[in-house]
Amino acid sequence: MAILDTAPPATPGLPAGTGTSTGQETFNAAEWLVTRHALATPDRRAITAIDLDGSVRTLSYAEVETAVHQFAAALLASGVRPEERLLLCLGDSPELLIAFLAGMRIGAVPVPVSTMLKPKDIALMARDSRARMLVVSSEFVALAPAVGGLPDLADVVVLTADALPEVAGPRVRSWDTFVSDGADCLDRVATPYPTVPDSPAFWLYTSGTTGTPKGAMHRHGSLRDTAETYARDVLAIGPDDVTFSVAKFFFAYGLGNTLTFPFSVGASVVLDRSRPSPAGTLRVLQDHRPTLFFGGPTYYAALLAAGLPGDAFAGVRACVSAGEAFPAPLFERFTSTFDVEMLDGIGSTEMLHIFISGRPGRTRAGATGEVVAGYEAKIVDDDGQPVPDGTPGNLYVRGNSAATGYWCRTETTRRVFEGAWVRTGDTYVRSEDGFFASLGRTDDIIKAGGIWVSPTEVEERLRLHPEVVQVVVVSVPDVDGLDKPVACVVLNPGSATTAEDLVAHCREGLAAFKRPRHVLVFDDLPQTATGKLQRFRVRELALARIDGAGAPSAPSAPLAPGGPA
Repeated sequence: MAILDTAPPATPGLPAGTGTSTGQETFNAAEWLVTRHALATPDRRAITAIDLDGSVRTLSYAEVETAVHQFAAALLASGVRPEERLLLCLGDSPELLIAFLAGMRIGAVPVPVSTMLKPKDIALMARDSRARMLVVSSEFVALAPAVGGLPDLADVVVLTADALPEVAGPRVRSWDTFVSDGADCLDRVATPYPTVPDSPAFWLYTSGTTGTPKGAMHRHGSLRDTAETYARDVLAIGPDDVTFSVAKFFFAYGLGNTLTFPFSVGASVVLDRSRPSPAGTLRVLQDHRPTLFFGGPTYYAALLAAGLPGDAFAGVRACVSAGEAFPAPLFERFTSTFDVEMLDGIGSTEMLHIFISGRPGRTRAGATGEVVAGYEAKIVDDDGQPVPDGTPGNLYVRGNSAATGYWCRTETTRRVFEGAWVRTGDTYVRSEDGFFASLGRTDDIIKAGGIWVSPTEVEERLRLHPEVVQVVVVSVPDVDGLDKPVACVVLNPGSATTAEDLVAHCREGLAAFKRPRHVLVFDDLPQTATGKLQRFRVRELALARIDGAGAPSAPSAPLAPGGPA
């Protein structure tokens, strides 16, 4: 009976630097990711960037280093202090990476946030994090006014050549003006702030299992930890690799694929600022020849459906998937159609990247894979006792890349972070030969397209419609076996409201990835003797309705691909 999986420890990283009063080496993640390559291979390409208009820019490691110094100097000139938060809402672009790295260089805490949220969501995160600054790119500039009037926000920086938005309270400057205003502080950033591996580095917001956004706090050392575990153990990434991630930077998964892994070895990354599409992805594959491709099952299904040529992935040595379980039939169809190896994996915002994964030459359809070097995993019952192989249970994981907790969420932190172990909220089973397979979420939260969706939030939105009497949102697999939110509603007697009306109502108040993919109208919904709705029975009814006579599909925007690792 093998319950606890312990992989070999990761190889140690850089030699210890100058000691501190805590006994730790000085270690600044921005210096580790950029400066050492700028010194050793200054002309080596770091970034290939595709802008919204389709134009392409390239930056060497020396150019990235210069831009990081300039933005870091501007941060100091504007009064940003160590550990103050910088909210970053930008499309995947060199400027996003530069702002993120510059923040860490001066000891501040960048907080990249989802570009798919509504103004009220951005305002909530700005208020919760007590952000000192918001940096936003032109395609999301409409979000900026929502942060007006917040007491801690002093600056808004906009990556645009157009007119600046009006935001009540803070200074509003363009990116270029902001950077030029910091020119006199360049000498102050010649040496990075003396952080240590345990110093606060960045936050990532996640809804996780509660549906309430909360900031997972990560350390400088965590970025090196993921590079020296997953990127080394599974990907064997090297300086000649080129990465491309459909999952965006604000996901923990996307951050590793886009920045940590390529920059850890002096490789390069392709950034596409536009919304992902199969046609755009094909252009990236053909024009820029990435060797490592990162996405999620929902997007891989979209690529299959788009009819891409069979040699589309000819230059890719491995595709990686995370964010949600990969259905075995879809796995087999994709790998056989494109003749490329697929490395499925599970990670989380709390653990920063993948901790269980398939390996080259050792993949198995329907199984997530084996424990990554440097991590441990266990499966336990509801009482916390180990279960035998082949028995489902609750998945726990531990490793050095774990977050230190959630910002100002003590109760939730204690529930998820149990000593060194992190409760993933997933139900898993382990085979006798060490392969882990997902059986779904332990609780009711829905993971659609790799992104957490709280049924409660969707239900609350639908309840605001005057014709809705009852509503339950459940997860129902689509034709590819991928979970999608489905709303089951009871309307007022004689109501003429349609499914399309309810979808329009959701569109006004919910981000695209939260909107139900089907709205099903019932005369009544099953309840217990005490009047509680029976979610499992509702899900059975939804499955029967969709698999039987069919249901009207919600005409909402497609899911953003990828998702939190």
